[in-house]
Amino acid sequence: MRCDVVLRGAPITAIGEQAGRVEALGFDGVGVTETNGNPFLAAAQAAQGTSRIRVATAIALAFPRTPMDVAYTSWDLQALSGGRFALGLGTQVRAHVERRYGAVWSQPAARMREYVLALHAIWDAWETGGDLAFEGEIYRHTLMPPNFRPPPAAHSRPPVLLAAVRERMTEVAGEVADGLLGHTFCTAAVLREVTIPALERGLERGGRARGDVEVTASVFVATSDAEWEAGRRRVAFYGSTPGYRHVLDHHGLGDLFEALHERSRAGGWAEMPGLIDDDVLALFVARGNDAAGLAAAVRERVAGLADRVCLVAEDGDPAALAPVAAAL
Repeated sequence: MRCDVVLRGAPITAIGEQAGRVEALGFDGVGVTETNGNPFLAAAQAAQGTSRIRVATAIALAFPRTPMDVAYTSWDLQALSGGRFALGLGTQVRAHVERRYGAVWSQPAARMREYVLALHAIWDAWETGGDLAFEGEIYRHTLMPPNFRPPPAAHSRPPVLLAAVRERMTEVAGEVADGLLGHTFCTAAVLREVTIPALERGLERGGRARGDVEVTASVFVATSDAEWEAGRRRVAFYGSTPGYRHVLDHHGLGDLFEALHERSRAGGWAEMPGLIDDDVLALFVARGNDAAGLAAAVRERVAGLADRVCLVAEDGDPAALAPVAAAL
């Protein structure tokens, strides 16, 4: 199983060096996030700091950017990386898209589906030299003069990976994307009983096979008691958010959501981790006595369901996770 890590919160000046370290430690891929900086600039740094592993945006926000903008940027990153770039896209939530970016939010699943189709139409025009004639309900791209076409590519177009939490977006990934990026706030049961069936519905709608879509499962892991307790805080935070309630509901834990949500609205953040007992925590955080044991715990969660796994730990030090990746 291929194993990735994501660089979180690293300054742009350190991304290249840190990505090179991830590669030297034996991982198969490195992701860069869109939190307090531009993920495409970070991906460029990661690409130049590596030579073997996949470099992905994990994720870049789609809706504040047009498909044409992202098509050009991704095309360049694919060339810069020597064919190792993967375009990970996500939606964020309405408040951030509208109030932070000043962009349009509507019909997120339908919009994302059309976004991916537009990307492929643009890349088709560049690869074939044909006309650009994409006219959807949301996006329209019908102009591509010769001077604005990139030069012929030495590599295939970058794969498009969609981050999905709910079933409808997961179906979109199955229908039109090249990969699915799973969220860390997911249990083995939800992955098996909710996510994969939704993906399969999308595959059927698109006339595709399971092998056409790569599934990456993100897994919280604890390599120490301190990280186990840190996981309790993370689970409490995500569990208080309405967008993730369905995960708790699937395990009959709707009352836990209500309690967490009530405290979050009242500012009782310090109380929330105490509501997460060890049984609930074990649903979300893989733990082992050593690297082999932790790898076995991760494999038990995702084997037969995912093609790649992204290890997520509170410490975030890839060196601590490298033995686990090797065991996987």
